[in-house]
Amino acid sequence: MSTILLEKIDTLATFDEERRVLRDAWLLIRDDGIEAIGTTGTEPQEVDQRIDLSGHVVLPGLINTHHHLFQSLLRNLPPLQDVALFNWLRVLYLLMSEVRDEDQYTASMINHAELLLSGCTTNADHSYIKVNDMQHDTGIQAAQDMGIRFHLVRGGMSIGESKGGLPPDHIVEDEDDILADTERLIKTHHDSNPRAMVRVDNAPCSPFSVSTELMVQSIELARQYGVRNHTHLAESPDDDAYMHETYGKSSVYVAEDWGWVGPDVWYAHGVLLSDGEMDLMARTGTGVSHCPNSNMYTSAGVCPVPTLLAKGAPVGLGVDGSAANNSSNMLDEVRNALLLQRIHFGAGAMSPTQALELATLGSARVLGRDDIGQLVPGKAADVIAVDLERLSFAGGLHDPVAALVLCDAGRVDLTIVNGQVRVRGGQLVDLDLRELIKRQNRLASELVRRTEKRYSISLHVPAWRRAYPYDPMSI
Repeated sequence: MSTILLEKIDTLATFDEERRVLRDAWLLIRDDGIEAIGTTGTEPQEVDQRIDLSGHVVLPGLINTHHHLFQSLLRNLPPLQDVALFNWLRVLYLLMSEVRDEDQYTASMINHAELLLSGCTTNADHSYIKVNDMQHDTGIQAAQDMGIRFHLVRGGMSIGESKGGLPPDHIVEDEDDILADTERLIKTHHDSNPRAMVRVDNAPCSPFSVSTELMVQSIELARQYGVRNHTHLAESPDDDAYMHETYGKSSVYVAEDWGWVGPDVWYAHGVLLSDGEMDLMARTGTGVSHCPNSNMYTSAGVCPVPTLLAKGAPVGLGVDGSAANNSSNMLDEVRNALLLQRIHFGAGAMSPTQALELATLGSARVLGRDDIGQLVPGKAADVIAVDLERLSFAGGLHDPVAALVLCDAGRVDLTIVNGQVRVRGGQLVDLDLRELIKRQNRLASELVRRTEKRYSISLHVPAWRRAYPYDPMSI
């Protein structure tokens, strides 16, 4: 057994039931769990390792509830810069068809590096494509190599354009294959024990890319094994129109018909929700992953977080894929969650502490975990720390916890996952980041070139930008 003492902590935000904030504090980690916390003068003396956190804020590791790791290969592509969701997806689908397993592994490493550096210790990846030689197990391997707690959220697309879906036919899977592989992944990798580092969840991609039969059969399979369920839902006006045209009702009511409500279900986005739908979500314990940066980027809308929380529905935070965010920075996501809610619902819509709660307590609830999201004895040792002695906090230390949200925190200085130090001094431990970045840039360029060749299109524009008016599909 090994022990780490985080000592001389300036401010420790526990996010426990009383929301205690301790000054001049310490926290003791034994192996993969938190053993004790207290204030200076009461700390244990015999420990294996000490980390001095004078002048630091310490809080639970942040939890990302919605990602698409492969998309970091597709950041900042001109055809994806200025389009709404469905047109954005149509371009993305072409690029997705050329992703290979090496691309997926490298992109996963890149995103996990960003997440760890921005204080994220648990990531849920909605992995919904399986083309070429891609394997969903690769995402798990990348997470293990990076040392981040991971939910593989096994997605799938099965209804192509010829059957009324949005994706092209050549990138969808057979539904029996999706179900069989989901079951295989659960049996092979899912760990239901407390403090588990790997879990597997069920996640047909979206109502416009899978059949009603797959939605129903997959959730029946998931409930047989006791795993959770995730899908995109009510994510944009395009999505909302599709649901009404296809099913004659709005998204959550359709989901209810499929059995897709309950405490084991969470949706991505939820920007178009009626009062009745939110009541249904609250009544059934159905959660949502709020993705503010992505929703702003695609002009999709705003998740009504204050109303959902007031009604009692679970709400967590997600960065979404890097093609719709261009970043995997959880601290940035927390800040923009607060600002986006305020501009739509008023200055009192969300406090800095509430924004952080979305990424800790809220996200833990959405993922069905009671072992993370708090600094409490018995919980997993997922801890982050931020040095307050930096330019962006100068003059703003009146409320150190709020400073992480209202000021530009950027990166963390320390990240511990499951009792293992993964970021120290603002740098990733045991990783040649420069070499990883070079590999990612090479693979991203090769992927774009393959796509341009296959479809006889150009995915680049002059550096001086396009002139308007502009047809986003004229690529």
